[in-house]
Amino acid sequence: MPHPNDPPDKALKSLDQRLGAAEAAQARTVSSDTHAAMAQGYRFVGEVVGGVLGGVGLGWLLDRFAHTEPWGVIGGLLIGTGLSIFTAVTSAAKASRIEMQRQAPAPSVPDEEDED
Repeated sequence: MPHPNDPPDKALKSLDQRLGAAEAAQARTVSSDTHAAMAQGYRFVGEVVGGVLGGVGLGWLLDRFAHTEPWGVIGGLLIGTGLSIFTAVTSAAKASRIEMQRQAPAPSVPDEEDED
């Protein structure tokens, strides 16, 4: 902390150094949180798209070999959509639970000695 008797250049230099350090620390925190959120978002999109396309693909194979057009594709689309939504919701719930545990303080457990 600069003193009132310090020259203005020294005080400005000190302030500039502290500001630079604070900005760098904030940038590291925001950057890692942003990357983690982006990775989680891409994973959710991959689960949804992969589930739908996988269901349609299996339905198409069923149609091709069992000659049940278009019911295999329709059923595969519905089943794939349902499973992908279920997977995305469970993944989001798990991520939410982990984030809440990370932010909340751990509950304190009373010592056995205090009960006496």
